[in-house]
Amino acid sequence: MSSIPISKEGLERVKKDLEEMKAERPEIIEAIAKAREEGDLRENAGYDAARERQGMLEAKINYLESRIPQFNVIDLNTLDGDRVTFGATVEIEDIDTGDVKKYTLLGPDETDTEKGIISILSPVAKALLGKEEGDEVVVNAPRGRIEYEIVSVTFPSTAD
Repeated sequence: MSSIPISKEGLERVKKDLEEMKAERPEIIEAIAKAREEGDLRENAGYDAARERQGMLEAKINYLESRIPQFNVIDLNTLDGDRVTFGATVEIEDIDTGDVKKYTLLGPDETDTEKGIISILSPVAKALLGKEEGDEVVVNAPRGRIEYEIVSVTFPSTAD
């Protein structure tokens, strides 16, 4: 069994999501019961939809319950240093275009690209790991090879 890194906050979100999904179970069971009362199940779209929803919900619950024991919980407030590791917020500049991006590297279950949170397993994160401010990295992206310079590396314990 391999270890999956996750922040303390990320674990709490996963547990909250799991509890919300479990709380949804009775509502789905009620929808299935109501659809059964409508008669012939072979041509009952409401029944089919409720059963499909139940199956998807149970799959998500089982998935999360199987992952939680694999989590390696990391307190982001204990991290610091000059090199890019899990929990680091990294500002990078595209050497060709001058575009600047800022990413926080967290576990795969915490990814939120709109907030700049990427998985430590992503190609960008893998290229950045172990590097420090001023280093140049190459990322093989779908649009081709991109060269970045690391502008800064910060951690929650050292951020302003």
